[in-house]
Amino acid sequence: MTRFVVVTFGCQMNEHDSERMAEVLRDAGYERTDRPSAADIVIVNTCSVRDKAEQKLLSELGRLSKLKRTRPDLALVVAGCVAQQHGKRLLARVPALDLVVGPDHIAELPELLRQIELGGPPQAHTGFDLDEPRFLSARPGRAGAAPSAYVTVMKGCNERCSFCIVPHTRGPERYRPSREIVDEVARLVSAGTREITLLGQTVNSYVDPGAGQLGAASAEPASGWRHHPPSQARRDQSQFAELLRLIAREVPGLWRLRYASPHPRYLTAPLIVAHAELPVLARHVHLPVQSGSDRVLRRMIRRHSVAEYLERTDALRAAVADLSLSTDIIVGFPGETRADFQKTLRLVERVGFTGLFGFKYSPRPCTPALRLGDDVAEEEKSARLAELFGLVESLRQKHLGQCVGTTQLVLVEGRGRNGRYTGRTERNEIVHFDADEPLAGQIVPVTIVRAFKNSLDAELPGSPRRGQSTPRHALPVLPC
Repeated sequence: MTRFVVVTFGCQMNEHDSERMAEVLRDAGYERTDRPSAADIVIVNTCSVRDKAEQKLLSELGRLSKLKRTRPDLALVVAGCVAQQHGKRLLARVPALDLVVGPDHIAELPELLRQIELGGPPQAHTGFDLDEPRFLSARPGRAGAAPSAYVTVMKGCNERCSFCIVPHTRGPERYRPSREIVDEVARLVSAGTREITLLGQTVNSYVDPGAGQLGAASAEPASGWRHHPPSQARRDQSQFAELLRLIAREVPGLWRLRYASPHPRYLTAPLIVAHAELPVLARHVHLPVQSGSDRVLRRMIRRHSVAEYLERTDALRAAVADLSLSTDIIVGFPGETRADFQKTLRLVERVGFTGLFGFKYSPRPCTPALRLGDDVAEEEKSARLAELFGLVESLRQKHLGQCVGTTQLVLVEGRGRNGRYTGRTERNEIVHFDADEPLAGQIVPVTIVRAFKNSLDAELPGSPRRGQSTPRHALPVLPC
């Protein structure tokens, strides 16, 4: 049987796409392996959001090209955003490649590979499914579903941030019918999934393309936002809050619901109310801000101000007790001064982010920011990034320290290499604990006993401390 391996670079959407590739190929009779050296087909699913990710891809393709020289029958495939970005040019740049396939052509993989196996020439299949968007559903395996799973609700992006290549590699926004989304969530939950993360490039801009499945989008309250014009607030309404309510109502067996990645302008009043009223929504939101300087945000074409961001996150925290926030920030964007960066640090401290993805600006092709140049020295970018990480580290340590002594509900993902169970709380803290019983996929209450650098050490209530022994006891496992 022909064996394949998928090597993934990039975001949660790429991870989701890689799993859909594997499902499509297994259905076509291919067998999955986790080692390129044991595979007949190597698929590299790529990210092009930052230059570093693209350089990692080229290094990987260099290694795979050497492997192919010793195994001429090995098929090399590049999928994902870099495939969409470069298309046929990538075939010329990397002669060892057999196939380049964009994100909207995953379903065609088996047929394209058969053409390669029959001696067909190298091919590039890119472009967007604008007329009839396709969304491949996750399917539970024979052993059941994983405790956590991703479900796509939309793809593409209309925001056009000046630094971002996503509109070029993923196309304009296309939305999935709500009925399909709910059905996929229900299938996963019936197979054992306890947590779903809804995916989309601007996930909370969702609008149901179905005929009245969700009804009209909820309007903002009459008072509106202090820092957001009412006319713009009306234009920014979506049906995402209604989608969350529909999932909660029709899939009562779902334990937790998350989403990634939202845009601040679509953190609407109805969505905040949904967070307050739906227990299934996790008490953590990842909300990219990118900068704490209004001047830089305007150059980034982010379409929100610092005041708007703070107004909405303050409202969200007022509605949901103990909610945690994480974010994305770019340092060294063209024209960012030291004063601009200091404003970013003040914003990070003001919000109290417990997690952060920080990046140095890197010019990307097909983005408006290219016209701004790249006038912040690399050494200064590195220094700013280190300072940013240092601040977030102190905020995270304070937050994790405050968790010690509390009881948290943990969704158990499985055992780590050291044999200890690992899971996540509602606020997305990583927790490690010991237990003899099989607990993967369960929700268990644990007592936090110690804070590590990036995670928490916990014990099951009534269990012995590590190194002690007592008779076996019944674990307080919550029903799912």
